Amino acid sequence: MRRAARVQRNALNILGQSLAKKIQEDGSIPAAQFNVIQPQGMDLARFLAEAEAMAALVDYAEKESAGEFERHLTILYVSESIIQLARHVQYSYQDFGLHSTAPLEELFEMASHLKLHNHSADWSHLGGLILDRERDLSGDPAIDEMHKELRDVFARFSDDVIAPIAEQTHREDKRVSDDVLKQLAELGVFGISIPAEFGGSFLDHLVMMIATEELSRGSLGAGGSVLTRPEICAKALLAGATEEQKNKWLPKIASGETMVCVAVTEPNTGSDVASVKVTATPVDGGYLINGEKTWVTFAGRSNVFCLLARTGSPESGHKGLSLFLVEKEYNPGENEYHFRHLQSGGGVVEGRAIPTIGYRGMHSYSVSFENYFVPAENRIGDEGRGFYLQMQGFAGGRIQTAARALGVMEAAFRSAASYTKSRKIFGQPLANFALTTNKLAHMAARIQASRQLAYKVATMMDVNEGGIEASLVKLLACKDAEWVTREAMQLHGGMGYSEEYAVSRYFLDARVLSIFEGAEEVLALQVIVRPFLQQFLKPA
Repeated sequence: MRRAARVQRNALNILGQSLAKKIQEDGSIPAAQFNVIQPQGMDLARFLAEAEAMAALVDYAEKESAGEFERHLTILYVSESIIQLARHVQYSYQDFGLHSTAPLEELFEMASHLKLHNHSADWSHLGGLILDRERDLSGDPAIDEMHKELRDVFARFSDDVIAPIAEQTHREDKRVSDDVLKQLAELGVFGISIPAEFGGSFLDHLVMMIATEELSRGSLGAGGSVLTRPEICAKALLAGATEEQKNKWLPKIASGETMVCVAVTEPNTGSDVASVKVTATPVDGGYLINGEKTWVTFAGRSNVFCLLARTGSPESGHKGLSLFLVEKEYNPGENEYHFRHLQSGGGVVEGRAIPTIGYRGMHSYSVSFENYFVPAENRIGDEGRGFYLQMQGFAGGRIQTAARALGVMEAAFRSAASYTKSRKIFGQPLANFALTTNKLAHMAARIQASRQLAYKVATMMDVNEGGIEASLVKLLACKDAEWVTREAMQLHGGMGYSEEYAVSRYFLDARVLSIFEGAEEVLALQVIVRPFLQQFLKPA
């Protein structure tokens, strides 16, 4: 399997090198040319993500804790990925700038060999093994005892506290209660990314991944996603704040005393963060904030905005952005769908919740600022450094979003496995049919592939590495969450379309994952593929 992973990577390098040469001009890639090959770029990004997942799965299968089930799952995933890539380029090689398939001969030979180990009956057999397992249906997570114990703690909290409120929260579009937030704070999850010296409980990034995954399994909006904003804000503070600022803000965030939200996106500025237009104008003692932010999740409950605003000229791009912690009041009795706060000096901040089809539990708001004052000491880092600090936060947010996707997938997968055992059709359980077990096996393979890549990236982030890999796993896990929840709903038949079963919620929640924390297209093309292609070119 390790050789197969190398063959996959070599083939992708050949495709990348050919595509880069096809569109380059004087050692660079012009925007107009890059736009033309966007469809090939999206395909390439997906295969690059699968290649990283394959390598992580191969490592996983070789661990002492891995059994026959885990090795079988790995063989099938690796085989499927190689075969799919070979099929794709067999007919599209010219789109990548190749004149023939000859440079990819090793890939086709490997695909032919692996086809012998990749029959539908093999997948169905794996699905049957899944139905016989009592726990870890998608395979042992392969983590040490300390992380297993923590996983059990978060899993119990998710089952006992989060899952019981999930359906009501979703159907009535309610915000997670202060009581649940208090319990989450007592569990220590708000400080999970904050070092102990600042009141947090940081051990490593894997703990954050495990906590997020288990809480998201209970509820995406009322569980795992509650951790995202502290994660993003803490990363930015740790990267750019003064010691005084860290000592002031991080302990409050870690304890849950200060609830934060992230205000970056604007009505006409989504993934193009460098085009932010909300202004921060210098005045005596601080700045006045003016403009509108949107998709500010948890803004109603939060009492601090982690806000990116323009302190430079409109033409200054990303170099003219600065990061601020902007305080506002939170009143427990206020309308959870609308808030308005008036400062003594006349500044106003107002927010209204945006109705959404899923991802309910925190509400996302459109928020307007009018001459809203923020003191100078609340600026994080120097003027013009905001973009870089925000990107530091988003790197953690991407891997954390992959963990959220894992939680949603796992919930849907368990629900599907359970339902197929009890549902009878044509006189026998749905689980007895080959198509059912085949689907369950494919679900398990995708879940474990994303999980092992996510866990690998977590260890890389412990040593300040894994930026690109975080984007790859976010791309892979979030896209596969849509497929897994769709198939889980399909296995429920008509009941999957009803609100009687939670699988309909999983399906709606999964759809948002490829949109936020880096839209799928921008992540794939600008963050992953463009740098990948550029490495094959020499500057003129």
